[in-house]
Amino acid sequence: MNAKNTVISIVPLAVLWLGMQPCFADSPTPQWTYPGSVTVASDYIFRGLTQTNKRAALQAGIEADHDSGFYVGAWGSNISWLSDLGGISSSLEIDAYAGYRTTFASGVGLDFGLYTYYYPGDFPSGFTSANTTEGYVGFSYGIASLKYSHAFTNLFGFDNSKHSGYLDLSANWEFSPSWVLNGHVGHQNVEHSAAASYTDWKLGITRNFDAGWSVAVAYFDTNADEGTYTNPYGTFQGRSTGVVSVTKSF
Repeated sequence: MNAKNTVISIVPLAVLWLGMQPCFADSPTPQWTYPGSVTVASDYIFRGLTQTNKRAALQAGIEADHDSGFYVGAWGSNISWLSDLGGISSSLEIDAYAGYRTTFASGVGLDFGLYTYYYPGDFPSGFTSANTTEGYVGFSYGIASLKYSHAFTNLFGFDNSKHSGYLDLSANWEFSPSWVLNGHVGHQNVEHSAAASYTDWKLGITRNFDAGWSVAVAYFDTNADEGTYTNPYGTFQGRSTGVVSVTKSF
């Protein structure tokens, strides 16, 4: 057999051997993934209320997602709304949560679980704990989502406020590649306190960049009762405000 015939004989055998090898590009999706993010914001707004007395916030979170749909996560931020009251040393919020999310064939998404807000620090005797645990259930379809959170404890330091609820309607529309319009309206019902109950809303734009970077600009406002939500520094926590944030996701 000459060299040319040898080469011709080897080529189909090599092709057959390569076809029998595992395809690394099609390797199975890992069971667990760990998305996270770090954010710097000009203000920390939660349900329409400033948590940092109109000052900047550094925030970070990480989540463990299983391919079955179950997930657990943790998130944290600096705050001042408790220490602003006086006699309280708490300046940190640490959240932990766990839940399940899935999407049905119809395109409807379902997400439910438990969420705990924890505020470490020293508190005066008789102070109603700000630590709060809520159960939540949410539905999404297309650009819109609707979520309800129900408090199984007192709500953020309000006495006798167990079973308070928050309803959140949001939409995120990518109107141009990498540009997202963010809209939200929510209502916080504080059990046994009509004065503490209020509605909040938000309108913003997010610009997404490569490598997980994004910049967001948003306008927030509420109809919260000024007497209830004005801190000892004279800051009305629910007043209209603009916020700029930069996030790095990984």
